[in-house]
Amino acid sequence: MTDYEHVEVLLVEDSPHDAEMTMHALSDNKFLSKVHWVKDGVQALDFIGCVGEYAQRDPSQLPKVVLLDLKMPKVDGLDVLREIKGNERWRGIPVVIMTSSNEDRDVIESYQLGTNAYVVKPVDFLSFTEAVVRLGMFWLLVNKAP
Repeated sequence: MTDYEHVEVLLVEDSPHDAEMTMHALSDNKFLSKVHWVKDGVQALDFIGCVGEYAQRDPSQLPKVVLLDLKMPKVDGLDVLREIKGNERWRGIPVVIMTSSNEDRDVIESYQLGTNAYVVKPVDFLSFTEAVVRLGMFWLLVNKAP
């Protein structure tokens, strides 16, 4: 079994601080072993597409959910979302935008591109942790994936 088998959450986050808080919240609820963190949009698309450093990953093992930041280097979150929802094979992967942006244009464009949810990251640690736990519980336990 490789490190990439049974990944259920793909966390796409360039901020080590936000990624650490997200993974901490998921670890408290026993989801951490199912999370893979990438730091930019290029790595996210490589992971899902099983190319580059992820070429050995099983392409049939798509994540159950992608937690996607918008403001990232290389390829931003909207472009990643556009690629995921524009690909027939990946289109069914739920994508949750988790960002600090509360700008109407980002919210509107995200939904137009097919995001499944848009969450503005809470500033304080407890609210942030609670939001991530709720997301994890819903997308991993409640939601029925295709």
